[in-house]
Amino acid sequence: MPECSGGLRMPDSFDFTPKYLTRNGEPWFPVMGEIHYSRCPADTWKDELLKMKAGGVNVVSTYTIWIHHEEIEGAWDFTGCRDLRRFVETCRDCGLYLLLRIGPWCHGEVRNGGFPDWLLHKGFEPRTNDDRYFGEVKIWYSRIYEQIADLLVKDNGPIIGVQIENEYGHCGGMTGEAGEKHMKRLLALAKKTGFDVPLYTATGWGGAVTAGMIPVMGGYVDAPWDQRTTEIEPSGNYVITHERNDHAIGSDFGSGGGITFDPEKYPYLTAELGGGLEPTYKRRPVPAARDIGAETLVKLASGVNLLGYYMYHGGTNPKGRLSTLQESKATGSLNDLPELSYDFFAPIGEYGRIAPVYGELKLYSLFAADFGSAFCRMAPHIPEDNPPDPENTDDVRYSWRYTEKDGLTQGYLFVNNYVRHRHMKEHPARTFALGTTSFTLNLHDGDYFFLPFNMRTGDALLEKALVTPLCILHNDKPVYVFYRNAVSETPDEKSLYSFKNGTYPSDAEILTLTRNDAEHAYKISSGGKEYLILTGASLVQDGGSVYLYGAGDMTFTSYPPLPVKPVHPQVLKVPDIEAKRAESTGSTKTYELSIGPWSGNDCYVSLYYYGNCARLYENGRLVDDNLFCGKNIPFQFGMKRYTSRIFRLEIDALKETDDVYLEDRPVFDGGTACSLVKASAEIEYKMRII
Repeated sequence: MPECSGGLRMPDSFDFTPKYLTRNGEPWFPVMGEIHYSRCPADTWKDELLKMKAGGVNVVSTYTIWIHHEEIEGAWDFTGCRDLRRFVETCRDCGLYLLLRIGPWCHGEVRNGGFPDWLLHKGFEPRTNDDRYFGEVKIWYSRIYEQIADLLVKDNGPIIGVQIENEYGHCGGMTGEAGEKHMKRLLALAKKTGFDVPLYTATGWGGAVTAGMIPVMGGYVDAPWDQRTTEIEPSGNYVITHERNDHAIGSDFGSGGGITFDPEKYPYLTAELGGGLEPTYKRRPVPAARDIGAETLVKLASGVNLLGYYMYHGGTNPKGRLSTLQESKATGSLNDLPELSYDFFAPIGEYGRIAPVYGELKLYSLFAADFGSAFCRMAPHIPEDNPPDPENTDDVRYSWRYTEKDGLTQGYLFVNNYVRHRHMKEHPARTFALGTTSFTLNLHDGDYFFLPFNMRTGDALLEKALVTPLCILHNDKPVYVFYRNAVSETPDEKSLYSFKNGTYPSDAEILTLTRNDAEHAYKISSGGKEYLILTGASLVQDGGSVYLYGAGDMTFTSYPPLPVKPVHPQVLKVPDIEAKRAESTGSTKTYELSIGPWSGNDCYVSLYYYGNCARLYENGRLVDDNLFCGKNIPFQFGMKRYTSRIFRLEIDALKETDDVYLEDRPVFDGGTACSLVKASAEIEYKMRII
């Protein structure tokens, strides 16, 4: 099989069992990240996909958004950021698989859920079994297929799967037999069009219809679409449970329901674990990295065998020719969203900047890459004393995932004592027992972790450990990398590991990191060896070259030591920013921003302001916008995207009486907040280390 430059070996074979996906017949635990090509400039795709890959993503998911390609009937656009073929080819060249979500309806916080306006005025009801609707979908599917016809995995391409529709029967569409018929008809049409792939998926939450396709699930740590402007109940996604459904998703479009598929027939896969949250004008929760990390751990503890994040990379809505393209009340939605910004507080932001949650999720992605095949076989076992109530903050949430092999029970203990915005009871000297394995642990408020037991490490048996596995360096002498967690309290490293007969492996090494170092660890290959790079910067590997990106400390360490000399970048001047008050109208204040000359890979400008929202204009054209989400959450943009250094900033006032949910409110002056507080800039360096 030929190997592409990014490292994919194609064509691979893919399938699924009731428990997990398979690749070339072996259990496979992929990590999937959502990025919308039409919401990112095309000239950034390669860099951004490589950042996703460095974070442990090996499958990209993306919507093909109908209104982005055919806003005017018959006027198809596959150019620039809408160039689907170029995006798929870039995924292939970066060594990433692709799940294409072809709709026709997508939601995605897009105008009309992705439908062009003209489709809604054709005299028939979309998302029904009307032949006229299917005639339009046939054209849509055909035009998408034309772009990627030779890029399916069977033809050595990266596309391994297709998702049909989205939230069908939950957020609109039909239910019951009519809904099943509709989804089966869409699937048949996609296959007839040429979408011949090994994996067909459908969203499975909230009573959505799946029609025999693989159901993919979701979960978010809060609900920006909720109409309440108060703190809401704790998320059920912090409960370890066999239930796969998140009842809250899409509750602004439909009523939450159960599931329509038999979970015994399909693996537990996710496509929409919230990598962040997209704020709305009504509700603006800000997710912390730990919020997302704890939710991820809970899903693993509950049996998930694919981590799929929505969004993994933020974006910017493209400009429409006839209208704006965001979800809004004006087009029938319950919520208004920013016209342009779709940053989502994602692991990789709208302008490509790495957020703290990126390192948090990388802990699980690296684990899945090296331990995932065995982990897939481990069924979840949830004890009866595990609390099912999300409101229960007193009892410990835990489960075991294990399998029996060679007469030995092998697996992991999962513990979650974390719930977003809640204090959890502490549990000193809490004992967890399974057969002959037991752990006695001191649990603190906010702890979440998993621990291995009876793990084979080379020629030794690790009976249990108070550290968590991160990855394996597959060299002549393998290196098993672990990191300390909340219960790794002892300073004595050897007491963290309990090997059978006290015997460490003779044919493998053990490397122990702090959790902070693990969050900043990257695994690379160079010269036929694998290395672990620890750095406060971000890292990507492009073929044989390795680059660091960062606005601060660009130093790194490696294990084993890399045969390279450290390179120190030339210190570049941070540009001055001048902000002048301009004429203001009504409840809007206007500022003229002048950014000084800059050099480097990019220059990130942070605008700290008080208000309801802000808009950024370049040469009189709106280029980005932002909803105020907190005093320490800036409106941030990257200068590399723009040609000018002169901008106009408009800030709309927020009144103290406005019905908006904010976790961190601004400073009000006379009942109103409307001012630019501070503007700063940071230079991003890019440095090649190999």
